[in-house]
Amino acid sequence: MSTTEIERQWTTRLRHRVAAKLPPEKLLPDTQPTYVSSWIYVFGVTTLAALVVVIATGCLLAIRGPQWWHESDIGHFVNSLHLWSVEIFFFAMVIHLWGKFFMAAWRGGRALTWMTGVVTFVVSILTAFTGYVSQTNFDSQWISTQAKDGINATGGGAFFNVLNLGQMLMWHIVLLPIGAVALTVLHVLLVRVKGVVPPFASTNEVES
Repeated sequence: MSTTEIERQWTTRLRHRVAAKLPPEKLLPDTQPTYVSSWIYVFGVTTLAALVVVIATGCLLAIRGPQWWHESDIGHFVNSLHLWSVEIFFFAMVIHLWGKFFMAAWRGGRALTWMTGVVTFVVSILTAFTGYVSQTNFDSQWISTQAKDGINATGGGAFFNVLNLGQMLMWHIVLLPIGAVALTVLHVLLVRVKGVVPPFASTNEVES
């Protein structure tokens, strides 16, 4: 195969495009601008770390099943880790979201980065909700019966039945986590491509 034929292949063209958009020094940078040392950036990393714990503990709970997390001491512990990592995840994500809102993080062609973060937040809320109704206890029973009327009023109950434990469990452990993780990966890659949004210029800098 000639060099010209190799260059015309879709895999070659895709590799060149990816390498141009995301070279290794952007994908895994050695340094960051000085303004990244601000505490507001810590909450984005905290969100990612909490997500890793959420996925890891969720896998353990899925492997052993509801009986284990209701009756075993270790199961109780892992279930608690899962719950508190979710709490930290949302706490850090909300601060990260509001911090980026007030920093106008969509500046400099970063609108898609901002939108993927917002959509990830919405998908995470749905993931948490389906988790609460999948606990197989009185809490989940009460939450699902209270939520069903509101969801049915929107017409969504025809597709999203919160009283169907099997459906809610599958949404919680398969579909929504896949969406949340995929969006998170896309969000991080966009940050790498566009870079971290710089702070607003000071008044003196603007006047000069």
